[in-house]
Amino acid sequence: MRPTRALPLDGGRHDRPGLEELLRQVARGDRAAFEQVYDMVAPAVYGVALRVLRDPAQAEEVAQEALIEVWRGAARFDASRGSGMSWVMTIAHHRAVDRVRAAQAAIDREDRVARLEVRRPYDDVAESVESTLEQERLRRCLSGLTELQRESVTYAYYGGYTYREVAELLKVPLATVKTRMRDGLIRMRDCLGVER
Repeated sequence: MRPTRALPLDGGRHDRPGLEELLRQVARGDRAAFEQVYDMVAPAVYGVALRVLRDPAQAEEVAQEALIEVWRGAARFDASRGSGMSWVMTIAHHRAVDRVRAAQAAIDREDRVARLEVRRPYDDVAESVESTLEQERLRRCLSGLTELQRESVTYAYYGGYTYREVAELLKVPLATVKTRMRDGLIRMRDCLGVER
């Protein structure tokens, strides 16, 4: 894209139309006039894009986009509001800034997504406090059981013993252990507020 030749703003010869007149011709669809506009402004358009973007490849793309906009939007040019070169350079600058903003918006989106995907650190303190409170509730509820119920529940649930093994350890009939366990678990459930 980097044009090697640039003509003076008056087209290089005094018998050729100036940029403003060429833009009026481009507005009427004159391709030859656009070729002359291109030759006049392309180096400056590229320069503006490069100063904003600092990336030659992106500057070339933006310069092409700006020149296409000049071709398509030449009818919007109003000589009473400024020179043709100012109008073209404004288009080039806006295109370059838009590219920078779009790139920054993409980076911001990626950052937001990355932050959402990061898992919150495990809260050891809260977990420890919660565990301590649960243990205290269990101790309180166990203390509300009869001695046989408490021993049966403790052996079975904390010691990993079967009902038969609990009966042998406590030297009571198996049916007694089963009854005490059932009654003890009902009381524990009610004490802990567990729903059926």
